Amino acid sequence: MNPILLDFPNRLTTERLRIRSPRPGDGKAVYEAMAASRNELKQWLPFAQQEPVEQEVEANLREAHARFLRREDLRLLIFNKETGEFIGSSGLHRPDWDVRKFEIGYWIDTRHSGKGYMTEAVRGITEFAFRELAARRVFIHCDRLNVRSRAVAERSGFKLEGTLVHDGLSADGSRIRDTCVYAMTEWSNG
Repeated sequence: MNPILLDFPNRLTTERLRIRSPRPGDGKAVYEAMAASRNELKQWLPFAQQEPVEQEVEANLREAHARFLRREDLRLLIFNKETGEFIGSSGLHRPDWDVRKFEIGYWIDTRHSGKGYMTEAVRGITEFAFRELAARRVFIHCDRLNVRSRAVAERSGFKLEGTLVHDGLSADGSRIRDTCVYAMTEWSNG
């Protein structure tokens, strides 16, 4: 099966959020969130090691839009349904269309953290994966020390399958780190 022929929505909504694929012109809002959140994000995410450049963020989002259309990666942007403010980024990454498995990654504008938005988004995206994409497995990888990311996975109903010891490097490349693997193999709304 050629995944480019798969038809499915490029947006979803939850109680408080509008979640959709990137579009040309989204770069400014994402750039501003990255710049405001860089200090918090850089300990966990390689892209946050450098000061963001607005034009590069826009180019990256345009490439993400094209990759979404080609079904190579399904990046999703998260917006407040009422205000339209950009809240964070997530998506269904590294899709394996034969197995129907997807990895959820996420980051939030720290000005919006602590309000349950990312847990709500991850739950909505997970439900989307199972209902719209016929997922058989959705998983989350995160640094063992990233307690906030682990809490999102756990609050979203994912189960810890294990910890991969000495699995990767810290975001800045300076230390060896362990990776927690969380997964869900069927949608559970509980």
